[in-house]
Amino acid sequence: MKTYLLSAVASLALVAGMASAEEVRVYNWSDYIDEELLAKFEEETGIKLIYDVFDSNEVLETKLLAGGSGYDVVVPSGTFLQRQITAGAFQKLDMSKFTNKGNMWDAIEARTAKYDPDNAYSINYMWGTTGLGVNVNKVKEVLGDDAPVGSLDLVLNPANMEKLASCGVHFLDAPAEMIPAALAYIGEDPDSQDPDVIGKTEAVLSAIAPYVQKFHSSEYINALANGDICVAFGWSGDILQARDRAAEAENGVEIAYNAPKEGALMWFDQMAIPVDAPNVDGAHKFLDFIMNAENMAAASNYVYYANGNLASQPMLEEDVIGDTAIYPDAATLEKLYTTSPYDAKVQRVVTRLWTKIKSGT
Repeated sequence: MKTYLLSAVASLALVAGMASAEEVRVYNWSDYIDEELLAKFEEETGIKLIYDVFDSNEVLETKLLAGGSGYDVVVPSGTFLQRQITAGAFQKLDMSKFTNKGNMWDAIEARTAKYDPDNAYSINYMWGTTGLGVNVNKVKEVLGDDAPVGSLDLVLNPANMEKLASCGVHFLDAPAEMIPAALAYIGEDPDSQDPDVIGKTEAVLSAIAPYVQKFHSSEYINALANGDICVAFGWSGDILQARDRAAEAENGVEIAYNAPKEGALMWFDQMAIPVDAPNVDGAHKFLDFIMNAENMAAASNYVYYANGNLASQPMLEEDVIGDTAIYPDAATLEKLYTTSPYDAKVQRVVTRLWTKIKSGT
């Protein structure tokens, strides 16, 4: 009997150890969640959360397509998600495991279905636009009171960029964002898949590239907030984070964000489960946790991005839901465009073109 009890205790200890060892590994964009939510997930589920960050879709895609990434949940943007679904990188979601799916916003799901038909592989985390972040006072000093802060002319006109170089300009290191913007600037379809049309952006971007201090997809947040640069072409939420960090620091830096009047890219960051995820059940628990309206509101209130969760909106702070830079008005929405992923042949053209633009050779 004693032996049996000892064996039972040992077995229980083993089971408890296995339970405590359960973990979910999440790979998300940098500066993209309220870290209190990470602790909350662990407390509510008893699952250890391993949370790593990246700052470009290309980095994520390389990990996924190499296989064996080790992650349970990853957050690609819509165009990359579509290509990775086609490549077999993701598994379909088991909707029966969700209790909060009804919180999602049908208007956003209608758009994300372009990348993920029937929204079978992913849920929307955040969405927004790509546009212009400016240090209001520095740009006025350099270009005057009539600086075109709401136009792509600000950063794609060499005459303006030559002057702005004195106070610092950062661009996203993201050809899938920058090339469509250049196409919109010259009056072409930003969703063009024609290599000859895409090639027209080389002259535009090469002419201003020497005046770009850095091509990077996350450093511009602090650089703007600290007053180290005066312009960033970046993601709306990042620039609004910079605005609020500057305000909190009371450093005299005033940051504004504008979606370009020529049109702005509307992007979607989607949470999905890799086909080889080690903990599929835990991954579904994490997604369901994120789809909780209170949790999603907390994430948006922290990062200042719009989200795809309609039920969260009553819990959003007024300076989030009421800010048209985050939740655009109807007129701006009409000018927002989406893009499709490049096929392998066009992607090679884009990659070579972008490398050439950045290197100047």
